[in-house]
Amino acid sequence: MARNLFVMMLLVMMMVVTACGGSNSSNNTSEQPSNNKETETTDEKVTLTYATWGGADDKATPKVIELFNSTHPNIEVKLESTPNKQYWSKLETAAIGETLADVFWMNGPNIVKYGSNNILLPISEQIKADGLDMTKYPQSLVDLYTVNGENYGIPKDFDTPGLWYNKEMFDAAGVKYPDDTWDWNSLLEASKKLTDPAKGVWGIAATLDSQSGYYDTILQAGGYIISDDKKSSGFDKPEAINGIKFWTDLINVHKVSPTMAQMTETQGTDLFKSGKVAMLAEGSWNASDFASNENIKGKFDVAVLPKGKQRGVIIHGLGNVISAQTKHPKEAWEFVKFLGSKEVAVIYASTGTVIPAYEGTQETWVQSNPDVNLQIFIDQLKDSKPYPVSQNTSAWASLESEIFTKAWAGVITPEEAGKEMAAKMNEALEKEK
Repeated sequence: MARNLFVMMLLVMMMVVTACGGSNSSNNTSEQPSNNKETETTDEKVTLTYATWGGADDKATPKVIELFNSTHPNIEVKLESTPNKQYWSKLETAAIGETLADVFWMNGPNIVKYGSNNILLPISEQIKADGLDMTKYPQSLVDLYTVNGENYGIPKDFDTPGLWYNKEMFDAAGVKYPDDTWDWNSLLEASKKLTDPAKGVWGIAATLDSQSGYYDTILQAGGYIISDDKKSSGFDKPEAINGIKFWTDLINVHKVSPTMAQMTETQGTDLFKSGKVAMLAEGSWNASDFASNENIKGKFDVAVLPKGKQRGVIIHGLGNVISAQTKHPKEAWEFVKFLGSKEVAVIYASTGTVIPAYEGTQETWVQSNPDVNLQIFIDQLKDSKPYPVSQNTSAWASLESEIFTKAWAGVITPEEAGKEMAAKMNEALEKEK
């Protein structure tokens, strides 16, 4: 049984990638929960639980729940917020014990595992019956939350990376600001002019990061992380190795970035906020943090990522999903449908913390910090590819840091790192068949 296999897998490995899609693995559809599952009709109020990892910084979700409860007198939603570091282990335990929340947040690295093992309620029929227009969300996100042709989640928000830069440092060095004409060479030449070893200042922080780093440059080099059929790794291909080499060369060859040891000691975002690095490739989720930092407030902006052989960025975003175990599938769907509405998207956009997935509401997020060119994160949608996943993403993604750290530190070459990663990734993918 698919569910038994899932339980066994969770018992063996209680670690899941928490990174913030595409077509997926085989599934025994005869064991899928029925989309027509009925709920008993009573006059009693139905209580739904909603699990997130938003925490105290999430000002929007409580407002959304309050609005839903006020407009749906027969349904009461209760929020269960867990810190991200504990969220996934708690979710796995709940899945095994059949105590999952009715509705909860899901991410790309985990959607295939949960969606293909009867843990989530498929919602394709509900979408069709209610005429929900899925073209209102980025197609790459719709694809991300589609498993074996079945929709399992409604996109909540999304993020893409950009090139953040310190305008004050650029002005002092007499370097033009980044724009959409920049390519890899433009970034390198600017980084050389902005680096001053005597002052402990670097042009860029070449951080070891997948979504905001080597995944993007692999795409830009014309490569891929995982094949479309989810059966093989692309890390050992020449294009992927070039995408990795771009970053390691900035550290070990050109000396325009802090070393791996220095960036392990102090995170790239902290180096940027302290004025130690002039540029940083990071996600849209940093907008609010950077805007509130007194040291760089008013001194920074952001541009699209430089292009390599082509343009390419990884898009990721959260989705709202329903537990297959819920006793109230009708009410849970009503809540998830509400969460995917334009009205709710505007509430999230107004906080400035996330880019809402619903089309036409991103402008509110862009205007939440009008002094910064946040529009670039929206503009890059046309060049985006879904976050790379497989049925058990964590089995191989958890190896990336271990292997690539050696390349970033100059212990092994990018080619050696790519080949080692591909070999181990292919072993993990073979076990998924």
